[in-house]
Amino acid sequence: MGKKKHRRPVRPSKSWTGPLEKLDEYRFRIPPDFQTEAMKRHGLKMNVPGMIYADDRMIESITRDNAPEQVVNVATLPGIVDYSIAMPDIHHGYGFAIGGVAAFDAHEGVLSPGGVGYDINCGVRLLRSDLTTDDVKPRIQQLIDTMFSNVPSGVGSKGRLRLSGTDMDRVLVEGAAWAVENGYGWPDDLIATEEMGAIDGADPDLVSENAKKRGAPQLGTLGAGNHFLEIQRVDAIFDESTAAAFGVREVGQILIMIHTGSRGCGHQICTDYLEVMRRANRKYGLPLVDRELSCAPAGSDEARQYFAAMKAGANFAWTNRQLIAHWIRESFEMVFGQSAEKMGLRQIYDIAHNIAKLEQHDTPRGRREVFVHRKGATRAFGPRHPSVPEPYRAVGQPVLIPGDMGTASYLLAGTEQAMTESFGSSCHGAGRLLSRHAAIKQHPADKVEGELRAGGIYLRAMNRRIISEEAPGAYKDIDNVVEVSHQAGLTKKVARLKPLGVVKG
Repeated sequence: MGKKKHRRPVRPSKSWTGPLEKLDEYRFRIPPDFQTEAMKRHGLKMNVPGMIYADDRMIESITRDNAPEQVVNVATLPGIVDYSIAMPDIHHGYGFAIGGVAAFDAHEGVLSPGGVGYDINCGVRLLRSDLTTDDVKPRIQQLIDTMFSNVPSGVGSKGRLRLSGTDMDRVLVEGAAWAVENGYGWPDDLIATEEMGAIDGADPDLVSENAKKRGAPQLGTLGAGNHFLEIQRVDAIFDESTAAAFGVREVGQILIMIHTGSRGCGHQICTDYLEVMRRANRKYGLPLVDRELSCAPAGSDEARQYFAAMKAGANFAWTNRQLIAHWIRESFEMVFGQSAEKMGLRQIYDIAHNIAKLEQHDTPRGRREVFVHRKGATRAFGPRHPSVPEPYRAVGQPVLIPGDMGTASYLLAGTEQAMTESFGSSCHGAGRLLSRHAAIKQHPADKVEGELRAGGIYLRAMNRRIISEEAPGAYKDIDNVVEVSHQAGLTKKVARLKPLGVVKG
């Protein structure tokens, strides 16, 4: 499987003009009898309705982006269950909208790389500390500069490790446990990581040599784009008992957030298997309204191979964030002259937001085994679910929602309602409002830096372009996105986090 240049998602040239039924203040339904012109040409119909979580304020930008058409397109795929779902941070993506969730019957459905994306297991890790804003603010520049030095970032960045082929295969199978075994972290980190930092069933033999060669030098690197490291202060606590269960005790407490993914390894896995899926579409005669939705029947060899390779990419990403967390702890030790243990730099959680999972969920047709695709969406399992780490089982899974570098991020908890309504899923971030090109035109880097500085936020970025691309004005209102998820019952607000310092790739 060779390297192919992927095609960027085509930005929509028109707004959504199809039907939207407002069910309540936070839910909009697309009826299943709707057909786009493309669907009519291909003789396709929606198999399930569409469901968009939004409010009146947000729905205008969602329809302007025409992401609802992608929600409809996903609803035409075989074996989809209940709804084609869009979270409030939805925006146009490759095949599936970013912010999309869809579950497919494990026997009658499909697996689609477009439902996961190129950055397999792009996700978030959150560390807590016993430090306060008063402790950190006088040293914020030194801390951020040290983190910037210790964690390689930027396009094409190379990590501090040199992996043998055997080591790389172990990373793809063992995930974060490989890093902990080699001294990069603590065993408790694994307990506080989705899937214990390694999803079973990964097969390195199904990952191309090109993907391995791209990924190996990048292990332990931040990358570029919207990836970041942030030192954050707790700005507000909404649920004191749940916050305490997560290790968040008071306003002003210092937390550290890591947002990155599987780098070139995951990107190449997706690129390779998109071509496999395109051939599978022809082989199995699967009609598609959009070729970016290329997929294979769930029981096919092609689906099995993609699933095992995707898991390997996910394990790479968990290892990547594990290494970065270790070097962040080292950075704090260098600046404060104390051990990470003494400063209480414990992990709250690590979660994926680009992944497909084989899960069991209750549906109108009873309990079913389904492949849940979460693309720019976060697992949000509720209390008592066995997949939630035991220390959190009474309150629900931590849900980590990164914002843009100038506003806020959130710590939420999963709910029972998410389990019955959205396959245990929620939003994953603010969601882009402007394209990168538009952001560069509208938000000059000097102006963005000045606004952040005025807000008490220290920024280190690898290049000026990224500052403009990632300007706060390029994103939706994170408070609005989280409020919709909270009011719709998919998550419960626990704490709001504000940045003090930021590293951008």
